[in-house]
This record gives sequence, C-alpha cells and structure tokens, in this order.
Amino acid sequence: MQQKIIILDFGSQTTQLIGRRVRELDTFCEILPYNKFPKDDPSVIGVILSGSPFSVHDPEAFQVNLADFAGRLPVLGICYGAQYIAHSGGGRVEKADSREYGRAHLDKVNSGNALFHGFDDHSQVWMSHGDTITALPEGYEVLASTADVKYAGYWTPSYQGGKPVWAVQFHPEVFHTVQGTQLLKNFVVDICGSRQDWSAASFVDSTVAELRQQIGNDRVILGLSGGVDSSVAAVLLNRAIGNQLTCIFVDHGMLRKDEFTQVMNDYKVLGLNVIGVDASERFFADLAGVTDPEQKRKIIGRDFIEVFNAEAKKITDAKWLAQGTIYPDRIESLNITGKVIKSHHNVGGLPKEMHLQLCEPLKWLFKDEVRRVGRQMGMPEHLITRHPFPGPGLAVRILGDITPEKVRILQDADDIYIRGLREYKVRLSGDEARRVPAAGVPASMTDGEIEVSLYDQIWQAGAILLSTVRSVGVMGDERTYEHPVALRAVTSTDAMTADWAHLPYDFMARVSNEIINRVRGVNRVCYDISSKPPSTIEWE
Repeated sequence: MQQKIIILDFGSQTTQLIGRRVRELDTFCEILPYNKFPKDDPSVIGVILSGSPFSVHDPEAFQVNLADFAGRLPVLGICYGAQYIAHSGGGRVEKADSREYGRAHLDKVNSGNALFHGFDDHSQVWMSHGDTITALPEGYEVLASTADVKYAGYWTPSYQGGKPVWAVQFHPEVFHTVQGTQLLKNFVVDICGSRQDWSAASFVDSTVAELRQQIGNDRVILGLSGGVDSSVAAVLLNRAIGNQLTCIFVDHGMLRKDEFTQVMNDYKVLGLNVIGVDASERFFADLAGVTDPEQKRKIIGRDFIEVFNAEAKKITDAKWLAQGTIYPDRIESLNITGKVIKSHHNVGGLPKEMHLQLCEPLKWLFKDEVRRVGRQMGMPEHLITRHPFPGPGLAVRILGDITPEKVRILQDADDIYIRGLREYKVRLSGDEARRVPAAGVPASMTDGEIEVSLYDQIWQAGAILLSTVRSVGVMGDERTYEHPVALRAVTSTDAMTADWAHLPYDFMARVSNEIINRVRGVNRVCYDISSKPPSTIEWE
C-alpha cells in the first residue's frame, strides 16, 4: 500500500509548495480542502494543516474537526494551522502589535525534540501572519521562539491520550526558511515513518501497469499542445498501450514561430501516432475585432474543443479521452476561495456529446515531477525543459485584437528572445544549481558546477506585443511610429508566485537591438520587472 501525507488546505498561497516539498522527500502527498479529510483511508501516515488568509477569529474562517485525525495520526500545523490548533485547544491567539512578516531567527530551540532535530542556533525562518499565539493550551510545550514570537514552535506529547501534535508559526515550505526541508523531513520521515518510495521510476512502472488495466484493448484519443505535460502524457500512454493511442495536435495559428512543424517532427521521432490539424483560418476569423482577454480565451477554448471534437469523431471506436492535466491544474480547479483570475480550458473541457471516459495519467504530479518522469522515459531534453505556454498561445500576449500580421510580428520577436535565452550560457553551483527549475540537477547536489542556459534558469519567458500602443522612433534618417514589444521572464517554483528574472544587461542589449533591427513593425523593446503577485505571469 502506498503511504501518503494529507495536506489540508485552508486557502494559503503556499499550500502547493508544502506538497512539492513533501514530494521532494520521495513521499506521496495529497492536497485536500480543509473539510475533506479521508477518514477511512489506511494509507495516510500523517497530516499537515496549511496557512490561511483568515484569522482564527474571522466569522468566515475555515474550521476543521481535529478529532478526525489528531491523536490517531501525527499532525503538523503551519501558521494558521498552528494558531487554529492552539485556539481550538483553549489557548489564546491575538492580534500582533505589528504584522510579523519576513525573515526571523529562532532561539531557545529544543533540538532534542524530533521536529527540530538537527537545527542550528539562530536558524533563519520566514514569518507571515497578523495574529500571534499568546498562550498555549494546557499540556502543550514551547519548542522554539524568535525575538518577537514566543511560540514560534510548540507541541503536545499526547493529543487527548493519543499521538503527538506539532505546530510552527513560520513557513518551513518557503525557500527563506533555511532549514525548512530539514523540519519537513523530520516530520514526514522520522515522525510519520515514510518509506520514501515515491519516485519517477516507481511512478512510471505503476502508472503503465494501471493504464493497461484501466484501458484494456480500448482506443484512446489525446489532445497534444506541444507542451511538457501533454507530451509526457503521450509518451507514458504510448509505453502502456502503443498504437491504441491516437494524438491530435490542433494549430490555432497562434503558436510560436515554426512550432507546429517542429513539434510534429519531434512527435514522429518519439514514435507517436499524431494527426496534425491546421485550423488557423477559423480561429483568426472568430477572433477578428475581439479585444477583451477573457473573451479571447473563451473563443479559443470553444473553437479548440469543436475542432478537436470534429477530428475525434472520425475515430469511431475511441472510448477514452486522455489529457495532460497535472496536479496543480486540479488543485486550482478546486479553489476554495471560489475566485477566478482567468479562465482555463485544460480542466473540465470534455465535451459531453463525445461520450468518452477521461484518462489523466499525470493527475497526481507537479510540474517538476512531470519533467523527472519524462527524463526517466528517455525523452529529448528540449521537450522536457520547455517553458509553460498558455493554451490560447500568443493571443493572450497580444494586447488588442488579433490579426495574422500581429501574430507574425510577435512570433519573430519572440523567436529572437527565446533563441537568445537558449544560447546565453552561465555556470552555477550548489544552491544556485538546485534552484534551476528545468535542468535536472539532483536535489542532493551541493558541490561542483553545471553550465546551463538562461532559458534553463527561468520558469517562463515570452514576448508581448503592445499592439494598442505606438511609439515614435528613428531608423536611419526616417521617423517611425510603430509598436513596442515587452519582454517577460520570471523565476518560480510552482507559478503560484513568481519574481522577475534579473537578466544580464549585455544579453538584454543584444536582444533588444536584434528585435528592433530585424522585426518589421517594432521600434522599442521594454522589460517587465513586476512580480506575481500583484501581477500575473501572462499579461492577459
């Protein structure tokens, strides 16, 4: 039986990061809404309570019945989770004199306790809360403090006569908590007893067996996008069922330059059975004059499903529709706040009239795990390291209406930018190397150097055409009045938060000059230095 850690989500922006950190410990975990704990699942070995945007005193604050698992399983509360445990046990949680946010250092750490085993003196942690615990419930003991937070970590050796409960008011999952991985390892491995048997190799073996059992001799259709997720899903399915899989790749006309041809060639090399459909004329016609970003997304999502559906109906004996849906897609679709920032068409887009069953072989994986699975199966590195690319393509990187000429301008500019990122090499070692999202560096690496491109250091990059704006320029002796292009590059671990990438000045100068000199219709290049939040990664 596969062991698992359950992470109960109280709405924190870093809940997914907790999950990724647990997975990095070769331990399977599942993120569930705060009120969906699986009471009768014998595979659960521990529970983590996430942070939350709420105070425990807010009328709308999320509440959980701790008796469902506390005392029976080891429990770790983080931030709001720590405050909720204290509050529900009769302790006191009060408004802090000032918001406790940012770096802090632990003192008075009880490193003899299992949760803080191996901690250094004055270990740096990251705080983010407006309330603070001012008194612990009876039977609870402080384990660590900071200059401003007396109960930075605490525990009870026995929750209502059962197993212990631990809690911390800092965030061990974020990078700025220097020994956060150590704390999570202490909890997941040493306290909960994880066997650490969740790996890319074990995932491939078990998933191939499950797919063969699930699908049998049925035929499967898969919609390919050219991205990492759908490509890995296709190779995994192909390994399981071979020529029972038919892939459909729809070109809506807003892919990157020459991408349709390049990706079709890549898929042939992988031995996939792929049908390519050029539907660009239809998409351009339906998008004519449309400027609203949400309307663009909905039109492209609708047309994609209709084009895909028409092609899929030709495969009359198909019984399954496969998608490259990954775990963050599914978590976001269960967003407990109920707020939509922008619509997606890769989750829940199964046309009812197709009467197909849904197959999602990557539904439990985070993006970095998808890449590891791709490497495990021997896929080409340039496919595995591709940056995320929006389903609507360049349509949401062109401000204003969409025309073939605007797409041509943006494709040319974007091609120069992305090619430049791939060609510019840098040398990294230790922690810097481990933070490269796509380079496949082992997590255990601490010494030595690797050479990577700027492209590999970045989570996502692309050019944006400001087609609603014109700027004056001079080329030769002539005045120009053309469009600016904005370049975007961000670093991230999960796309929930992102920071702008600090690209070298010589690289920026070279790319800017090449775009302005070679791309007709552009006379100015800007660089976007906004982070997420408050901005999004894409402009639309």
